[in-house]
Amino acid sequence: MPSSSRGLARARLVVGAAALSALLVAITTASATAAPTRHPGGSGHGPVVATDRGLVRGIATNAADEFLGIPYAAPPVGALRWQPPQSMSRWPGVRQATQYAPHCPQSASPFGIASSSEDCLYLNVFAPGDRGRQQRNLPVMVWIHGGALVTGESDDYDPTDLVRHGAIVVTINYRLGALGFLATSSLAAEQAGHAGNYGLMDQQAALRWVQRNIGRFGGDRHNVTIFGESAGGLSVLSQLASPQAHGLFGKAIVESGAYALTQAPLAQAEASGASFAAAVGCESQSISCLRQVPVSTILGNESTVGYQPDIDGRVLTQSLGTSFVSGQFNRVPVMNGTNHDEWRLFAGLDQLLGNPVTAENYQYQFGVPPDIAAKIVAQYPLSAYASPALAVGAVGTDATYACPALSADTMLSKYVPTYAYEFSDEQAPEVFLPAIAGFSYGAAHASELQYLFGLHSAYPAPLSSTQQQLAARMRAYWTNFAKRGFPSGSGAPLWPGFTSARQRVQSLVTPQPHAETGFAAEHQCAFWSSLSG
Repeated sequence: MPSSSRGLARARLVVGAAALSALLVAITTASATAAPTRHPGGSGHGPVVATDRGLVRGIATNAADEFLGIPYAAPPVGALRWQPPQSMSRWPGVRQATQYAPHCPQSASPFGIASSSEDCLYLNVFAPGDRGRQQRNLPVMVWIHGGALVTGESDDYDPTDLVRHGAIVVTINYRLGALGFLATSSLAAEQAGHAGNYGLMDQQAALRWVQRNIGRFGGDRHNVTIFGESAGGLSVLSQLASPQAHGLFGKAIVESGAYALTQAPLAQAEASGASFAAAVGCESQSISCLRQVPVSTILGNESTVGYQPDIDGRVLTQSLGTSFVSGQFNRVPVMNGTNHDEWRLFAGLDQLLGNPVTAENYQYQFGVPPDIAAKIVAQYPLSAYASPALAVGAVGTDATYACPALSADTMLSKYVPTYAYEFSDEQAPEVFLPAIAGFSYGAAHASELQYLFGLHSAYPAPLSSTQQQLAARMRAYWTNFAKRGFPSGSGAPLWPGFTSARQRVQSLVTPQPHAETGFAAEHQCAFWSSLSG
């Protein structure tokens, strides 16, 4: 990532994760995500599968067999708070897997429902129903939700349209915020010099559960694809780089996740952890003190600059970019993409929070030295945009998402088959935030999700007929990749591979997806590269 992009990440134009954690805290619960529809419990009906910890009974629907709220690790409570995930005990009889389990602690936001339950390490399995589920060795897709590593839950995503394409989809919860990513010197002393990244370890525990159990649901443990969006995409990249994830998956799909290719060393994470410990009344960083802090106090003191993985020497031994450029990562085929107008979501949030960008404050939005800010203003003049908010949207999109994604494509494609995309439907409905007069969200951050999943969102909007066609093609691309390692297939426009010499990026747009070669120029990546050093 160019040094100027790192400057943006450090300050006002921080990565999507940090922007969310800073801004969503101020969103009122009145605009929080609508509660998802819960499936009714049942005791005598539905498919039964034997897992390695006991029998589970699910629900048979017209679209899929659903097994909800299956524990994949012991509850990380009490002495297990800020510990690597531990094995789940066996249970007697048949466990009802007919309702979503609690998701991990978080405050209410447009992207997550408030929760205070630390007993949250659960997953859900969606498999083809009826005769389809009798098939064996189906491809498996494991979804890692986004939300800045501080919010979100598995049960907001209905993957049954992907299941109809012949895949088994697993959605997971994992620890978030301070409970998932806190590092302190006391925790490192307890854990042989390692601390932090508990959320990433949870994801790996879920993947190990898949390796042990998915065959009993009809899935092929040798054909597992991990995929995620935003912080979920960053998690996918982290698993690519993690030595501990070796062998747990065979393909990876990254949606808007390349925004943080440089991670903090453990010492820096510990310094942030010391500030957190003091804020919650544990200035000595005593582990016993930390493990007695109420969840409400933890949530009330979580950092507003976002949580990210750290180089703990166990889960991550180096930064993601360093791993990818050297080839020291889990070498599997990768799909990696961004949305055309990522940062407009955050520009819209600013307006909703009463902090609009104006011509007068435009040059102060970037949090970089004045000479760098002047270059950015000259490269992105207000005269080129319909409003200052759209100008900031372009800057943030290019610096924080588009050009880092292109860097990741270039690094990864030296070693593994890589397929790049840009979701570019400018008319995509905005389903998380309300409309703003005179402002267009375009193809904003997270707007592609409704084309892949059924979503539980605050502002649902139907897709047009042409958008539904695009959604069908996208689901085919995603499941084709999960099946065979490349997204193209019969009935879908060709999606060529990405190489550094031929930087072909598939534009996911109506009426017809197609490959383009002008991504770097459109997002001014040469300019951002010129600011390095």
